[in-house]
Amino acid sequence: MPIDYYEKVWHNGKFIPWNEATVHVGSHAMSYASCLFEGIRAYETPQGAAIFRLKEHTERLINSAKIYRMELAYSFDQLQQAMMELVRVNQARHCYIRPLVFRGYGELAVNPLKNPIEVYLLAWRWGKYLGDEALKNGVDVCISSWQRIAPNTLPAMAKAASNYMNAQLIKMEALTNGYAEGIALDASGFLSEGSGENLFVVREGKLFTPPLASSVLPGITRDTVVTLAGEMGFPVVEQPLARELLYIADEAFMCGTAAEITPIRSVDRIPVGKGKPGPLTLKLQELYLSIAQGRTEDTHGWLTVCSQPVAAGR
Repeated sequence: MPIDYYEKVWHNGKFIPWNEATVHVGSHAMSYASCLFEGIRAYETPQGAAIFRLKEHTERLINSAKIYRMELAYSFDQLQQAMMELVRVNQARHCYIRPLVFRGYGELAVNPLKNPIEVYLLAWRWGKYLGDEALKNGVDVCISSWQRIAPNTLPAMAKAASNYMNAQLIKMEALTNGYAEGIALDASGFLSEGSGENLFVVREGKLFTPPLASSVLPGITRDTVVTLAGEMGFPVVEQPLARELLYIADEAFMCGTAAEITPIRSVDRIPVGKGKPGPLTLKLQELYLSIAQGRTEDTHGWLTVCSQPVAAGR
């Protein structure tokens, strides 16, 4: 399906039409994947369009740039304000926001330091990442033959385009073999994450998730789940997890800004629990979405309201 985009794109401090947001083929990012990005959702709420956990997403983008020695010309506050203005200018009721920071056109050599840093903010309308029925019924996943990047090769804590070449291999293999998603193991053979989601397993009343040392992205939704589960009285254990734990789990789910909280109903054709979304997964899913959509009090200050409710747009 074509991208259902919003017309205005923010580029280095100015708004330009979507079709003019182009990049030269000689840009450093094209040859060397020197690109960082974020994925952020703005939800339609009774108060207007509101970005979920804007502060944390902006912090992670800045941290990724620091890791890759990309000096940003814009402050934390300027980036936040620009994303809010992106929603307002496009009169978006809801959208998926994609900040991009990359090394542009300058020199074509491995050394990136003489290339200019470009910053784009774009937005489009995006539904359920793994399909309309995924949140309700769960999805079938497999253990991928592709491992996640090993420590001290590429930094897993940075949300970098280069890491998603690995993710593409995981995703394509899963789809080719009839699964919705693949779960990768880390370099030591422990569970890591999906191609674009963090992983949680429910077993005997406890919630388990792989640690950052297992080459997982420090997900914003992952942090949200840990916080909400703790408040619900469910212990959250971060530790290396064996692959077979998924086969004997009571429940399992993936989470991310795009995937939200998606139940896993089977792994390698083995049903998880009763083969359908479990009660804890559904409770967390409902609480998460009710906060993001403004249906429950936002006690954590996770929502940033960008605009008042409008009749135009979608």
